[in-house]
Parts: sequence; structure tokens; C-alpha cells
Amino acid sequence: MMEVIIGSIAFLAGGVISYFFIQKALKKKTDGIIKDAKAEAEVIKKDKILQAKEKFLHLKSEHEKQITQKNQKLMAFDNKIKQKEANFNQKFDDYQRKKKEVDAIKENLSVQIDLVEKKTVELEKAKKQQIEQLEEISGLSADEAKKQLIDSLKEEAKTEAMSYVSEIMEEAKMSANMEAKKVVIKTIQRVATESAIENSVTIFHIESDEIKGRIIGREGRNIRALEAATGIEIIVDDTPEAIVLSGFDPVRREIARLALHQLVTDGRIHPARIEEVVNKVKKQIDEEIIETGKRTAIDLGIHGLHPELIRLVGKMKYRSSYGQNLLQHARETANLCAIMASELGLNAKRAKRAGLLHDIGKVPDDEPELPHAILGMKLAEKYKEKADICNAIGAHHDEIEMTSMISPIVQACDAISGARPGARREIVESYIKRLKDLEDLALSHPGVLKTYAIQAGRELRVIVGSDKVSDKEAETMSLSIAQKIQDEMTYPGQVKITVIRETRAINYAK
Repeated sequence: MMEVIIGSIAFLAGGVISYFFIQKALKKKTDGIIKDAKAEAEVIKKDKILQAKEKFLHLKSEHEKQITQKNQKLMAFDNKIKQKEANFNQKFDDYQRKKKEVDAIKENLSVQIDLVEKKTVELEKAKKQQIEQLEEISGLSADEAKKQLIDSLKEEAKTEAMSYVSEIMEEAKMSANMEAKKVVIKTIQRVATESAIENSVTIFHIESDEIKGRIIGREGRNIRALEAATGIEIIVDDTPEAIVLSGFDPVRREIARLALHQLVTDGRIHPARIEEVVNKVKKQIDEEIIETGKRTAIDLGIHGLHPELIRLVGKMKYRSSYGQNLLQHARETANLCAIMASELGLNAKRAKRAGLLHDIGKVPDDEPELPHAILGMKLAEKYKEKADICNAIGAHHDEIEMTSMISPIVQACDAISGARPGARREIVESYIKRLKDLEDLALSHPGVLKTYAIQAGRELRVIVGSDKVSDKEAETMSLSIAQKIQDEMTYPGQVKITVIRETRAINYAK
């Protein structure tokens, strides 16, 4: 029992001693950690103080630099102000000096003006006395003498002026004709285009004659369906490896050609397929027409055209006039107009625009009974073209009066393009015969002395005797000849009939 008590006491004593030793060791370790932490904190504190000092020095340097720059700017501004002040003082001194000089000049002028006024009064008196003496000598008053002198000077000046004006007019006419010829020649020389003649038939080539039977179909149903869908006459004859597409409308011929090409390539040829392909090709042609119009406008540098005008321009590709492709003719006329307008110092862009659009009256969808120039003018007005361009379109065949400077240019360039060798196709014999028939028809009327068919048969000038035909009868004759031409002759476009009745009074100075 005693041993247990002694052991317990010894255990407790050991535990207490161990506790004291552990507490001592922990305190020693804690003191070390605190000491190390304080040392580290001191190091960090010194580093932060150094960083703060460096940042302060940097900010101080930047601030001093900014202050230096501002001081320099202020000094420069101050120098400018001083310089301006010095200049102002200099100018003010100059102004004061010049003012003194002007004041001196004014004083001298006032003295001289007084002298001049005195002399003027004296001269007026002397002049009055001289006039009175002249009136006594001549027996005429001053107003009468002045009137006689003015009348004589007027007659002399009028005679000299008329002679001078006549010389200037003759010289102007000669130089104007020469300049006009130069402009036209230069314009023609600077535009060179290919000659292209279009026909009313298209040849469709095939690989073998066996395809002809498939195109004709059983009892001709395929060819009838194709003709009904396209409006083109399809001629299948003995011509080897060829089918003829005949029709006056180039757009329909092109639709028929492309449709046949697709049908032959595909191999399926029957009425339902024909209608489907023809409708598809029509849409393609419509898209191609619009694309052609856009490309033409871009090539010529013409902007802002109405979409409908662009479509009409593209449609020109499939129209022809006397065999001349209408789009090629319009492009050529536009280029000619631009060159001629530039030579004359006018607006080349306006002239080119009018030249491109001058024949749009030939390609409308409905084609009413109007001359193509008037119809084209109405279309241009409808789609908001400028007034001078509309006038140039309407006046290029003299249907209306020309009111703009570009109108005669468009008319001349249209004639140049159409008159080129090879541009248009017409049999010479039939052309000459038509002109001769026009002249003979007018000569058959009583009182007609001479007839001239001009402008490729577009105008007929009839000269009548003034002693045989009165003014009223001349008007009636013009209407009668026009009606007779309509009833008895075949001609393209329209024919203008001008009856000329003139009275001449002739005398000779001997």
C-alpha cells in the first residue's frame, strides 16, 4: 500500500517536473519565434520605407519635370506675347507716321482742289463766252449744232459697224464650219468599232440528222409545241446537221436557240419538257438582259440609272436597226457624244448618258404608235431623267425643238454611228429606188419645181413655185404628200415632208 502511494507521489512529481520543463521549452521556442518575427517585421518595414522613399523621389522628379515643362511653355508664351507686343508697337508707330503723311497729303489736296475749282469756274466762263461767239458766227444754237454732229457721227458709226459686223459674221461662219469639221473628224477618228450585221434567222447546229426526228416528234407534236412556246418558226429541211430558226424578234430566236440546246443536250424532248425548258430559258434571258444593262452602264461610267432604264438598255442587245445591233450602236453613240462634248467644253457625262439612252424608244414592251424618239423621251421623263437629256432623246430626229446644247451633239453622233460603212445593211438598189419613188411621188403634184430626198429618205423637201402655189395650198400639199406616202410606199420609221415656197426679189446695181 505504501509502495503504491510512493509510486503515485513519484509519478505526480515527475509529471509536474515534466510540465515545468515543457513550459520552459515552449516559452523559449515562443520567445525565439517572436524574436524572429520582430526581426523579419523590421526588415519588411525598412524595405517598405525604402520603396516609399523611392516612389516619393520618382513622383518628385516627375512633378519637377512637369513644372519645368510648364515653366518653359509659359516662358515661350510670354516671349510670343512680348514679340506680338513689339510688332503691335511697331505697326502702331507706322500707322501714326502714315497718318501724319496722309494728313499732310489731305491738306495739299484741299489746296489743289480749291485751285482746280477756281480754274474750273474760269474755264466754264471762257467756254460759255466761246459758245456764245460760235453761235453768233454760225447762226446755230449749241443744241442744234450738237444734234447735227451726233446725227452725222451716228450714220458714220452705223455704216462702219455694219461693215465690221458683216466681216465678223463671214469670218465666224468660215471658222465655225472648219471647227465643226475638225471636231467631227477627231471624234470619228477616236472611236473605232467593229461592223456587225444581224439577220432575221439563226442557224442551230446539231451533231447528226437523227436528232431532227426527235425534235420533230411523233406527228410533229414536239416542233409544234416548241413553235407555240417560243413564237419562232423552226425550219427542218435537208440542210445537213443544221436547223433554221426564223423570226423577226431576236429575243425569241435566242430563247428558242437556248431551249433547243438544253433539250438536245438533255435528250428528253416532249411537249411538257419543252414548256418547262422554255420558261426556264425565258427567266435566264431576263436575268441576262438586266446584267447586260448593268455591265453596259458600268463600262461607260454612267451611274444612277433607273432599274427599268437598265433593263431597256440590256434589251437593246437583242434588237437591231437595219441590221446594226442596237446596243452596239447606243454604246458607240455614247462614246462619240462624250468625245464631241469634251472637244466643245460641255458636260461629257451628260452627253454620254443621252447618247446611251437615245434609242430606248425602240425596245419598250408594249410599243405604242409613237415615233421612237418621242416614246424614248416619255420613258426618260417617266424615270426621272434630267430635262436636257430628255430633250436630246426626243429631238434627235427633229420631232421636237432642241432646247439643250447636247441635243445637236446626240443627233450628229447618231448619224455618224449609223452612217459608218458596214454599220447598216440595206440593198443599194432598193435604197436608191425608194428615194427615187419618194421624189417622183412629190413631183406628180402640180406646181412642184424640184424635190430632194435627204437624210437617208427620212425627209423629203419639196420646192414649189411661188406664182403657182399659195401659202395655204403649200400646207395642204404637205399633208397630201404625207398621206400619199403612207398609202402607197413602204419605208422604215417616218418621213418628214417640208414644202418650201419662197419669193425672191432680184435687182442689179450697174
